[in-house]
Amino acid sequence: MSKYSKEDIFRIVEEEDVEFIRLQFTDIFGMLKNVAITKNMLGKALDNRCMFDGSSIEGFVRSEESDMYLYPDLDTFEIFPWRPQQGKVARLMCDVHCPDQTPFEGDPRFVMKKVLKKASDMGFVFHAGPECEFFLFHMDEEGQPTTDTHEMAGYFDVAPIDQAENVRRDMILTLEEMGFMIEASHHEIAPGQHEIDFQYAEGMVTADNIMTFKMAVKTIAKRHGLHATFMPKPKAGVNGSGMHINMSLSDLSGKNLFEDPEDELGLSQTAYQFMAGILHHMQGMTILTNPLVNSYKRLVPGYDAPVYVAWSARSNRSSLIKIPCARGESTRIELRSPDSAVNPYLALAACLAAGLDGIEKKMTPPESVDCNGYSMSVEEMASKGIEQLPETLGEAIEMFRKDEFMKEVLGEHIYTKYLEAKEAEWRMFRAQVTDWEVEEYLYKY
Repeated sequence: MSKYSKEDIFRIVEEEDVEFIRLQFTDIFGMLKNVAITKNMLGKALDNRCMFDGSSIEGFVRSEESDMYLYPDLDTFEIFPWRPQQGKVARLMCDVHCPDQTPFEGDPRFVMKKVLKKASDMGFVFHAGPECEFFLFHMDEEGQPTTDTHEMAGYFDVAPIDQAENVRRDMILTLEEMGFMIEASHHEIAPGQHEIDFQYAEGMVTADNIMTFKMAVKTIAKRHGLHATFMPKPKAGVNGSGMHINMSLSDLSGKNLFEDPEDELGLSQTAYQFMAGILHHMQGMTILTNPLVNSYKRLVPGYDAPVYVAWSARSNRSSLIKIPCARGESTRIELRSPDSAVNPYLALAACLAAGLDGIEKKMTPPESVDCNGYSMSVEEMASKGIEQLPETLGEAIEMFRKDEFMKEVLGEHIYTKYLEAKEAEWRMFRAQVTDWEVEEYLYKY
């Protein structure tokens, strides 16, 4: 059931003195884009008649087929709390359509909707909840971001050691004004690193919320003279930022289908099969959950990020998938490899599609690895049939290219455009000469 009708939005715009509406959408890399309109054009927008040039958006269409239309999702209407109180600014998340009114296959939201429809046809509702980590850094005299921070706080530290406590507070109050239910927030392990967790929700709502969350966090940070970054590993020698994704399936009545009180671990066959599907496809979809060259600087032993394609029923930070201790309606699995640089629509769609594939094919997960995976050698892991996550973007590209299932999930358009872009990114990175190389080799050789 929809939260808003067209009439509701017209009424709210008048009552709240909204002057501008931003029609937002994402490109295939998860970059938020928008077209701003005045309230006088709201009727046109709500009738799906607002057009933009799709050829200017990376990964969309060619110049000879550039006209695209934005179809607002009325339930995503929100007023930005940080904008002026007179002549306010609101937003609507949009689907992208072609001139013939068909959904554009290169729209990440379309991919998500397609997989959610398959889940629904199988009798499932997908729920997800992210744990978003980020860094707060100072800006230089010209207003450009640095990787400098004055604070030296660590995990769960409090003020005055945690110097950004008030910044997080303002972020949370802003997010709550926008309808978020914030469950927890705290200082993370590295200096300048933070985490804010918001409530579990249906898959599309969660993907939209991740985009809104990142926009709000960056905006409030800037008001405090800081730069918020979701770059996975902005500094060497400290932990990187992840975005663990908690997932479960319910039936159409809302009953959690991952729970089984009779099972030793409290998990149902559906949960095991879903988890097995993710483990089976993990290497092929790692390029979606860890999309940057920099993502793989985080996925190394010693920094609490997973390295091996394994799962654990215990609180094991080295495992790719962990089973949180909560049971009953809170029974879920936690995928620990993703980072916040993801396009949430594509990453969540890939996770759900892989899980559904596991259910359809009645896959069985390997044995749980309940010891510290970091202490096990590559040979020990291999003897147990446990594979390693890709170590570089280059390896992730090769795994992605081999997985025909991911091509089916994303569709030909996004699969091809995404692969081309990541191959170009990897080539550019390989051509760079880093400061480390100069310092290490220039004098010796």
